[in-house]
Amino acid sequence: MIELLLPWVLLALPIPLIMYLLPEKNHNQAAALKMPILIQESSSKTFSAKNKKSPRFLFLLIWALVVISASQPQWLGEAVNVPTEGREMMIAVDLSGSMQVEDMQLNGSTVNRLDMLKVLLGDFIERRTGDRLGLILFGDDAYMQTPMTFDRKTVQQMLDEATLGLVGKQTAIGDAIALAVKRFDAKKQSNRVLLLLTDGQNTAGKITPEQALELAVAKNITIYSVGIGADVMIQNSIFGKRRINPSSELDEESLQRLATETGGHYFRARDSKDMSEIYQLLDELEPIEQDQQQMRPLTALFYWPLAIALLLSFIYLIWVNLSPFKIKGTSI
Repeated sequence: MIELLLPWVLLALPIPLIMYLLPEKNHNQAAALKMPILIQESSSKTFSAKNKKSPRFLFLLIWALVVISASQPQWLGEAVNVPTEGREMMIAVDLSGSMQVEDMQLNGSTVNRLDMLKVLLGDFIERRTGDRLGLILFGDDAYMQTPMTFDRKTVQQMLDEATLGLVGKQTAIGDAIALAVKRFDAKKQSNRVLLLLTDGQNTAGKITPEQALELAVAKNITIYSVGIGADVMIQNSIFGKRRINPSSELDEESLQRLATETGGHYFRARDSKDMSEIYQLLDELEPIEQDQQQMRPLTALFYWPLAIALLLSFIYLIWVNLSPFKIKGTSI
């Protein structure tokens, strides 16, 4: 359906007709002397003026097209239901110094924990069509990098731009949970899911994980905690190769408690295969119900009549400028 944004502009359409119907002014002039020498020149000028005189219809058409363009016509499509069902999930990513340990296997290569997390979590974010996602980065403190949004590309870009040591080298797990609680508390209705990804234990921050757990339980927030890091790593030394546990500082007991007491689950991510289990469970989360919204696609059409008016004006100018040469050529 076509609608006009400024329909009152159409009142200007009859202006040329009104000007045409206005009576012309009578100018009392003395009779001019007719000289035989100027008769031929006068007749040729009159002939040329008649040929240069443009059709009134063309002027009226151009005027009508300009007025219609000024009224800003637009096409309103059929109403489309916008999907508003989806999960609301806050993602908290650990950027402490231990995330640089290269003990993760990804596509047959050894990479550090953060690089593995960026790839796998980036794929997870890409699949969350219709969901609202937020991103928290934590180290010495916790920071809201991306508020809740449907813009998955922005969340993924912010994750890709995260670097080790950006927010310090320690681990403030309690502050990250408390910040998520604060953000969720601002919404009246939410399924309140927090995905916590870390490779260590709480070593910084103003709020302990126990205090943050109490806040999460009180606000009915479900925590899915993920402990990142391999169990075994081969380390080269002057005495040769030896097997070490790079995840010895991972506080699995605390992460397990955070997940269990909030109705969530704790996962141990040793490689990309383990991370896929997280995706399967998160896909089973029930989406929240929100009011359905409708949207009507809007397409501007003003440039079509404006383009036609400009084209007709250009053609007319070419015709006026070339007509004297045609007349002169025929007289010879």
